[in-house]
Amino acid sequence: MPRRQAATELGVSEFKRRCLELLEGVHRSNLELVITKRGRPIARVVPLELVKAPLKGILGGQVQIEGDIVCVDWSEDWEALR
Repeated sequence: MPRRQAATELGVSEFKRRCLELLEGVHRSNLELVITKRGRPIARVVPLELVKAPLKGILGGQVQIEGDIVCVDWSEDWEALR
């Protein structure tokens, strides 16, 4: 992931006027915005950092095992296929 640039401060009025353009800039260039109201910071807009979820345990509770899965007798199925 690229390094985040230093935060850019802008007033709430300017953010409101250019919102879509600024959000696209945050996404595209990893830009961080600090929104101010009367010179005081009130919000920070940062890019969303997507984290891949680990696959281990993802199906926990979704699968139910019935019968013996170690010693399986397939002989009935084989005779049916003859």
